[in-house]
Amino acid sequence: MGRAPCCEKMGLKKGPWSPEEDRILTNFIQNHGHSNWRALPKQAGLLRCGKSCRLRWTNYLRPDIKRGNFTKEEEDAIINLHELLGNRFFSLHRMTFKSSYYKFSYL
Repeated sequence: MGRAPCCEKMGLKKGPWSPEEDRILTNFIQNHGHSNWRALPKQAGLLRCGKSCRLRWTNYLRPDIKRGNFTKEEEDAIINLHELLGNRFFSLHRMTFKSSYYKFSYL
């Protein structure tokens, strides 16, 4: 036996995020920050777990996240770093651009 997934503990919502939930999360983080992800959903009035809020913000809602295709310069930098680091995508992600980590894992 293991721990129950966090979203099943208190009847929290799972599945796709609504535009309204995105707006609530974005407004709350812009006004109050995100120092405690476990407490954030309750404080913001969301029926989501802290991990879900953190992943939604980090991978989709952050204003500084870069979307779209890599530029030629970015591609060249990634190729050069790949020669040094190999297939360690997390290291590539941290050493390069403000793209989502998941974008790198699909290279």
